[in-house]
Amino acid sequence: MCRTELPPVWLLHELAQRYVRKSHDSASKPDAFREILRATEALQDDRPVGRGAFRVSGSRRAIRIASVAFAIIIPALPVLAQPTLRVCADPANLPFSNRQQQGFENRIAELVARDMHLSLSYQWQRMGRGFVREYLSSGKCDMVVGIPANYAQMLTTRPYYRSTYVFVSRRSARVQPASFNDPELHSMKVGVQVLDDDYAPPGHALARRGMQANIVGFDTTGSDAPSIIRAVANRKVDTAIVWGPLAGYFAKRYPGRLTLTPVQPEVDPPGLPFTFAISMGVRKGNAQLRDKLQQFLDHHHREVESILRKYGVPLIEDRPAAARGD
Repeated sequence: MCRTELPPVWLLHELAQRYVRKSHDSASKPDAFREILRATEALQDDRPVGRGAFRVSGSRRAIRIASVAFAIIIPALPVLAQPTLRVCADPANLPFSNRQQQGFENRIAELVARDMHLSLSYQWQRMGRGFVREYLSSGKCDMVVGIPANYAQMLTTRPYYRSTYVFVSRRSARVQPASFNDPELHSMKVGVQVLDDDYAPPGHALARRGMQANIVGFDTTGSDAPSIIRAVANRKVDTAIVWGPLAGYFAKRYPGRLTLTPVQPEVDPPGLPFTFAISMGVRKGNAQLRDKLQQFLDHHHREVESILRKYGVPLIEDRPAAARGD
């Protein structure tokens, strides 16, 4: 009698999990999930049971596993064979990205993958020193969704948004600064983001003006991301100077209580910038993908802008250098 080799149960589980992950954006997702549910229920029916309990016969088990294999493998083949867009992203960095894919960069990556008919996967890694060499250049991922324009270690698209640091103040406050030259700042406690054991650019601008003692530093990574905005709302500091996308996103938790005012000037002489143009980036040499991403941005700029606005990102128009104070 001819013996048919059947896929082991662990492989079916693995295929099911891969199918669920890869069909995340598929139009047939509900049907796919129903098939996976039926398959996993069938597998669970055949798990080992207690002593003396009924066990399914070998022939019936073989038939059951064969049906499970078809239920999982056949509909999964088109999805499993689909090329993958591998995105490097921070696993805990709202409003930009997180493992739950709740950030605006996650939403944009989903649009890109759908437009290019690619499956989407992530290489989760905080983007610190050595990130490009270890992850992007080594081929562990294909792109990053948000990187400063013309970043020297990558090929970048043209900028798809431009944002700025903002003063975050209570709407009820007597003073709501808009400039580092506001004399009222000398008597205020000013929240500033801390980045890799150093202050973000606003901290340096305050220090230049002799206000080191006024600075209150905040770690704004991971679960601490909203801490600097919360400190303003709860009167722990008088004002804060925060990167716009983070400020806009977390200020929405305090509707009607906070104001966001773009920092002026955009460049603190002789050359400390407070506005940044943001692009998509790929490894050097991968001009083909960079060009495809640029085509995507050209064709879908309205959808991308809609996502940014939904997350509260302050968007500013690009202007000539002279108008920015360069």
